[in-house]
This record gives sequence, structure tokens and C-alpha cells, in this order.
Amino acid sequence: MIFSYYPGCTLKTKAKELNFYAYQSAKALGIELQELPEWQCCGGTYPMAKDETATKLSSVRALTLARDLGNDLVTLCSACHNVLKQVNNDMQNDEKIASKANIYLQLKTPYHGETKVLHYLEVLRDCIGFEEIAKKVVNPLKGKKIAAYYGCLLLRPSKVMQMDNPENPRIIEDFIKAIGAEPVIYPFRNECCGGYLTMEDKALTQKKSNTVMGSAQEFGAEMITTACPLCLYNLRKNATEHDLPVIYFTELLAEALGVKED
Repeated sequence: MIFSYYPGCTLKTKAKELNFYAYQSAKALGIELQELPEWQCCGGTYPMAKDETATKLSSVRALTLARDLGNDLVTLCSACHNVLKQVNNDMQNDEKIASKANIYLQLKTPYHGETKVLHYLEVLRDCIGFEEIAKKVVNPLKGKKIAAYYGCLLLRPSKVMQMDNPENPRIIEDFIKAIGAEPVIYPFRNECCGGYLTMEDKALTQKKSNTVMGSAQEFGAEMITTACPLCLYNLRKNATEHDLPVIYFTELLAEALGVKED
């Protein structure tokens, strides 16, 4: 099972664990992640202005390359996934944006959203299946009560992302069950942690991050798992009133599959 893979900038710097354990786990599951050559930063945020084209071009390049390689494109970072998925939607449904992007890039074969963009979690759920993953678990995380934290970007806008129900998601909870642990459902699992406001308004980010962590802890969580590097940073650094460990879901997967390295 081969996929093109877009890591994004953060997974090469501050979120190396998210990337490393994804590769280790993929090998154990029979998945080959082929990193796109010469990929560029997606920009980190999706530009909302309708006439903004230039900042979408790096995403279009990545999407086009995956199409030309004949593979679905897999992402891990919630922000990168959000940007790539929304830009792909633009190329499928907005002729003005698609026309401008194709003119700028001077593509031999114009791109119109042919690539299927998948989050790593979707590969686990839809391409392998959580039941099959459970069969491959050699180190079940029994007794661990783990809270999933989705944040904003993984689920919204729901009509474009189409990963799960944005108000009552279950993909990470089902993943937690597959690796033998107990998922903890709590009210703030899909609420914002403060996101990019951490540089502009740290007090607000601390308030929102503490609310998320406090809610998870109140409902019995022993740790939180996420797919978003910025969420992990905010919950670790800005939720100063609580001390729950926050871990990438790929690290939990690698531990359960018996391929985690110290």
C-alpha cells in the first residue's frame, strides 16, 4: 500500500516525533510513505480572501505532483492537512482560482483537484481498518485512559474536510480502542486551544488551553493525544494549571505495535 506523503515544515523541526513514529508504524502495517520530492511549505493557514492565489500555489504543486505519481496524498499535521484539503477543494470547485493557479504554474497538464487527500488517521480507519490494526497490536495499552483532542483544523470546515462529525467525532476514540486503551469523552475535545493566538494573546491561549486540559482531567483522562503540533505545544506550554501528559497519536500507535524506540 503506497501513498505520497507531505510532511510539512513542523514535522521536520519541532514535531519530529509525530513524523518518526508515523514512519515506524507505517512499516509495521505494510504502508509505504513516499515523501514528495522538493515539497514547499503550505503556508500553515488557509487564506480566506477569494482573490488570494499566490499563497495557494505550493499546495497546488504538491497536489499536482501526487497526481502525476498516481498516488493518494497523505498528511499528518492538522494544519497542513487543512490547507491542502481546502486548496484541493478550490481547484475542484472554483474555476477562477483553478484557472489562475494553472496559469501561474504553467502546468503541462492543468490540475483540477484530481488528487485524493487523506489524513493518516483516515488511512488507519478507511484503508487498513481499526479491527485489523487491533489484530496487529502486540503491546495493548490496557488500563490507560486517553482523551482525544481534535482541535479546530482536523474537522472544520466539515463540508470540505469530511473526516468525521465535527460536533461528535469518533475517529480518534475508535483508534484509542483499537490499541487497547480506554477513550475518555469530554466536552472540549473539539474546541480551540487558542491556536495561533499564542504569540499575540498568550493570556487567552492559556485560558483556552487550561479549559481543554481541565475538562479532560475532570472526566478521568490520564493523558491527551492529538495530531496537531500547535495544539500539542499550547497544551504543554500554556495549560499551566494542569499537568496531563500530551502525546502524538503516532507515538501511541508505535508503542502498541511494538516498534517504539526510546
